[in-house]
This record gives sequence, structure tokens and C-alpha cells, in this order.
Amino acid sequence: MADELVLRAQRFINTTYGNGATLGISKLVENGQTSWTVMYALTRALQYEMGLSSLSNNFGAGTLAAIAEKYGKLDANTIPSANFCRIIQSALYCKGYDGGEIDGKYNSRVQAAVEKLHQNMGVSVTYPGSALWPKTVKGLFNMDAYVTVNSGSDTIRSIQQWLNGQYVLRKDFYIIPCDGHHSRDVAKSMLYAIQYELGMADGTANGVFGPGTQSGLKSHTLATGSSGVWVRLFTAGMVLNKRPVAFSSSFTSSLASAVSTFQSFMKLAVNGQADFRTWSSLLVSYGDQTRQGEACDGVTKITPARAQALKSAGYKYIGRYLYNPSTTDLPEKEIQPGELATIEEYGLRCFPIYQTWARSVDYYSPAQGVTDCMNAAYKAEEHGFKPGSRIYFAVDYDAMDEEVTSHILPYFRKVKEQMDALGSPYKIGVYGPRNACSRISEAGYAGTSFVSNMSSGFSGNLGYAMPENWAFDQIVTKWVGSGDGRIEIDNNIASGRDTGQGSFYPPPAEKLDIGFDISYWDDLLTEVETYMTSIGKPGSTGYVYTLQECLETIMSFDAAISSASRRWRMRKALIQTSAFWEFCHYSYADIAQDAGVVWYHTDLIPDWGKDLPGVSRLVDSSTGVAKISGRTCILSRNNAIRAGLIEGETMDSAADGDRWTMWQKCNQDNLFNLNTVPILHIWGADGKSGDVKEETPMRRPALDYSSGETLEILRRYQGSGDEAVAHAKLRLPLYEIFEKFNRISRGG
Repeated sequence: MADELVLRAQRFINTTYGNGATLGISKLVENGQTSWTVMYALTRALQYEMGLSSLSNNFGAGTLAAIAEKYGKLDANTIPSANFCRIIQSALYCKGYDGGEIDGKYNSRVQAAVEKLHQNMGVSVTYPGSALWPKTVKGLFNMDAYVTVNSGSDTIRSIQQWLNGQYVLRKDFYIIPCDGHHSRDVAKSMLYAIQYELGMADGTANGVFGPGTQSGLKSHTLATGSSGVWVRLFTAGMVLNKRPVAFSSSFTSSLASAVSTFQSFMKLAVNGQADFRTWSSLLVSYGDQTRQGEACDGVTKITPARAQALKSAGYKYIGRYLYNPSTTDLPEKEIQPGELATIEEYGLRCFPIYQTWARSVDYYSPAQGVTDCMNAAYKAEEHGFKPGSRIYFAVDYDAMDEEVTSHILPYFRKVKEQMDALGSPYKIGVYGPRNACSRISEAGYAGTSFVSNMSSGFSGNLGYAMPENWAFDQIVTKWVGSGDGRIEIDNNIASGRDTGQGSFYPPPAEKLDIGFDISYWDDLLTEVETYMTSIGKPGSTGYVYTLQECLETIMSFDAAISSASRRWRMRKALIQTSAFWEFCHYSYADIAQDAGVVWYHTDLIPDWGKDLPGVSRLVDSSTGVAKISGRTCILSRNNAIRAGLIEGETMDSAADGDRWTMWQKCNQDNLFNLNTVPILHIWGADGKSGDVKEETPMRRPALDYSSGETLEILRRYQGSGDEAVAHAKLRLPLYEIFEKFNRISRGG
């Protein structure tokens, strides 16, 4: 919305300074909206009126010193010219204060506005009256707000005002915003405040969490009963880290309780006191870097000697990279052959990280999210990570909040959507600064966060609280071990939310299947149609879909089927064959049975089934793409859950409610239905526990299955008896057709 007086300020700059030429800028757009462009123009105009030789957007030390030297303070007696006053009036309007009529007079309205500005800044006691002082002029010529904005916290605003009022006279302390939001400037001001209270002189205090500051804090432990300015600073740190406490000078028992909760959350020793490690965790993202972590990550291969060194140093969880796009840089960044076996042998656990470049905003796009998810899942499967492992996708740069909105959230949305499309073989985590981790997690795109807190200067860390779902807290790079066991790692605190994986599939002796090469589509369709026609299947009439429609449906889920085949180390042709065969034979009689199941469980015949002949109430039916019943779905998934292959709660295959729940998923969710096919094959190989006719266990589906094993597992999918055997024999050549094209795609 346009503000008429801001518009007048823009016109004043344009008309007075040659449409910006005098100030070395372009003409301002006269839209009545405050912006950095307008504030920069006003800053340059102020410098021009003071006679400074070099004009700059920055209201820096030179401008500040010039005001102090030339005028001391700005009021009706010291304002040097009408235009100088108009600049002040314009800046007041851009800040939302009444600057008079932009008439060049430091009148009562301007004076009242200055008094209100100082009150809002929290410096009215230090600077009583209506004169502007150098630091408040600096605070006037920027985009900081001194009232709460965007649902800012009143408590945080009171902290900001207190810091301004307490320390504004110190040389390097400048007015910070009082908008009710934690920020980089507020975090920096807290460190200055700590240093000032430690007695550091101007010029020594620098806002850096260095050795002097750390040493001083170690002698300022607070506990119940403490009071004074140190408690003020400590409670400010708690509030700024989103802890539900009052900003107070008294250390109460309720504060001690909140401190204990924070210490537990951050995995610090729980004592309810403001000790050094608690101070550190409140003031800087990496906290006390001497803490010993249980987790680490690195770009170096874990050899037996290094595994022993890490284990001896107390490490349990090791982060390693799934992929390295470079063939020359960091040759051991990607997990190396035999490395996961070493990690397992030494009783360690591994959490996988996926990062290619990911070091600037232009890397992130929805298309890149799809690509990275596919590659990460495939690489995880190749390396041997079992289903359910969590892959951490990286945001390895200082992502600005607006970049998280514009690029990174859309990227992670696609990562999640693609992982869902693959059948959710792996969980998703995010590695990055606090803000990116929190926002991605809050959007539902990541379950846990691996926080790059070591980069304490990142704007995405400064001024942001620790993500609630943090799993790993990266705090410092260090060396561990000696001799052959010496290794450089990033030391991470572990929260216990993710413990990685401790056992892995062995490396496959044969190539895993990959996505179908679409250039062979016509050939595949021709061979499948020719074969099915030659055996007269499905035959006669009454079937719902053509052979081409069936094949198109199955192949539209190629990414998910490829992922499932890699996950379970079976040939994707086994999944394709069973699903395609069943779908080809989906008849109107099957639809009538489906309608009967709905009728049984809801007492209503669905509209799509009312005109079908032969509809009768049924508790269950073989339904969906691969014709899976609720009962067999439950039995097969129970088997996989008990074997530790998938997560979930077992269900009762004899209970109507459980069968109805699972039947609906098989009927309505093609992805779920198709992802159940390999689970059914594993159940069949394990002996079909719970089935009416259990079988003798056999080897589970494998990449090197023989024709005899393939024939038997195809037969078990359909059932028992002569018809199942006969159909299995008919399906085996179909399997060979799918396998032929899969072999071409994977290159052998």
C-alpha cells in the first residue's frame, strides 16, 4: 500500500538531487513504499549535505563520526540546513513516524516523533528529550523496526530495548531492532553485552565467542537464588532460544526447571544451573566445542584401524556420503567397497548423507529434487542400506530465509514426493543451518535434522533456535586416533532421534536393475502382446483393460518397481510379471466382487457397482493392479514386519476390520498395491505363514535366481494346484521378456 508521505519523501529526493544523479544513484521509483533503496538514497543525501567527499549506501563509522564531530547532536539549534532537516523528516516517515510536513523545520511534531523513536528503541533514559544522537540517527537510516512486526514477541522486544538502553553508550554497540524477533544483530549484541559485563574495554570487546569470553563465563555459573544483570542476560538467552521463561533478574525455581529441560534437549549435563556449557549453547550455535560427541561425519574411508580409533574415542554413529560426483576431488568421500562391512564388524552404525554440489541457491530446483532423490535412493540400495534408513539431503551453504522459501522448500517438496513415488524406501532428513532445517521439517519434508552448527556465522544459524527434531549437532572438526587409525572428522552431538543403521545388505554380486530405457518401449510392447496373444491370454471377453493399457500402467510405476527390486535384491521382472499378469486378467467379475466387498463392510453398494450382475456381499477379494486381497496383504506384510524387513504394526488377517482397512489400500492405492508384490514374493518364499496351505520355505528371491526358482515363486504367488502350476509355466516366458529389456537397460 502506498504511503502519501513516503511518496513525498521519494519526490523530495528526486527533485532536490537531480533524479539521483547528484547522489550517484538512479531516480527513485515514486511508489510510496519504504525500501532499502529509499533508505540508501536518504543516507547518501545526508552524507552529501554534510559535505562528505565519498557517498555510500552504508551508514558506517565515517558518517557516524562526522555527525558527532560536526554537530554533537541534532536538534532545532544544530540542524545545518533545511534540506538536512527534510532528510531527517523523510527518514522518520519511512520509519512510520510523523516527520512534520517535510518542510525543513525541526518543529514540535518532529521533536515528538524523535522522543517516540527513542522510547521504542529503549534509549529514552540515556537520550532524554527530542534531540537525535549519532547512534540513533544511524538507527533511523535503516530498515529495522522498533515496534513488533509480523507477530513479534513482546518479551523479545523488551530484551532488545533493554540491551539498547543498557549498552548504547559503549563504543561498538549500535542500536538493534526492537521488532520482537531474534536475529543476527540481536545474537551479536548479546555477545557484546556478555563481554561488557565481564569488564572488557571498548576495542577489546568484539562480539566474538573467543577464549576471553569463554574463560569469563566459566566463572559466572548461576543457580536458584542468583540475581542481577547476569541473570538478566541468561534469561534473555533462554527467551531468544524459545524457552518459555520470563525475562527477569531473579533465578527462580521455575527458571531452574526450564534450564533442566533445555539441558536435556541439548544433551547437556542436567543440573538446572547456568553453567558454562549451558551459556555456550545459548550464545553460539556450536556451544562448547570441547564436548565429546557420539556421532561424527567425514569424507575419509573407515578402515579397520580408523573404526577402532573412533570406537575407542566413544563414537557410535558415523555419517558417510552416498555419492561423489567428482572423479578427482575427495576420492574417499563416497562410501568405499567393504567400508560398511567394517563399520558393522566394529559395532558402529552409519547414517547416509547425500550431497553433490549444493553450495549455492541456484543448485536447488524441483527438477533437481527429483533427480537427487532417485540417485540417493539408488545409491543407498547399491551400498546396502536397508529400507527405513534416513538419508540426509544437504543444504551446505548459508541459505537466506528468502532462498529457503523460493528454492529450497520446493526442492525438498519434490524430494519427498519422489521418495513417496518410489514407495518410501528411505526416510528423509535434512543437513543444513538451523533455519533451513526447521523450515523444511515444519513443512513436513524431513523427519529429523543434521544441523551444521559448526558454521556459527551463517545467517541461518545466528538468531535461530535449535530445530526441535535435531538428530545430530555438528560442532567442530577434529582429529581422532594415531598412525593408521588417524582420521579427521566433524564431531557431532547425537540426540538419539536417529541411530543410523548397524547392519547392511552385502554388495550385490550382480548388477541391480535400474530404470527402463524408454527407447525400447515399442519393442517391449510388441513382444509382450505377441506372446500373450500366442498363448490366448487373457482370452475371451469380459476383461477390463487391453494388454497395452495394462503394460502402460505397470511401466508408469517403473521408478517404484525399480526401487523395490533394488531394495529387496530381486529382479524387477519378477514384480513386473506378477503384476502385469494379474492386471491383464482383471475382469468385470472382479469388479463385481470388489463392489460386494464394499457392500459387506459399508452396507451400501457403490454407484459403480449397482448395474453389475452377480454382486453379492463378500468379506474380501483380490483387488487392485496386482489382484491382492486384504487377507494375503496382511499375512505377507506381517511376515515382513516380523522379519524386520519393513516397519509397522502387525494386523489380524481374520479380523473383518483389519481386512477391510488393508483391502481399501490395495484397491485404491496402485503404488501400495505394486509395492506389496515383492513382499508377497518374500512371504511365498518363506513358506506363506498363516495361509490355508503353507509351503516348504525356499531361498528368498535373489538376483541370481534360477529358472526353477523363478517358476516356483511365480506359482506360489498365484496359489497351489494344477492351475497355478500351469499358469506359472505360461508366465515364465513373460518373465524372460521383461528380464531381457531390464538386462539391456542395466547393461548386463
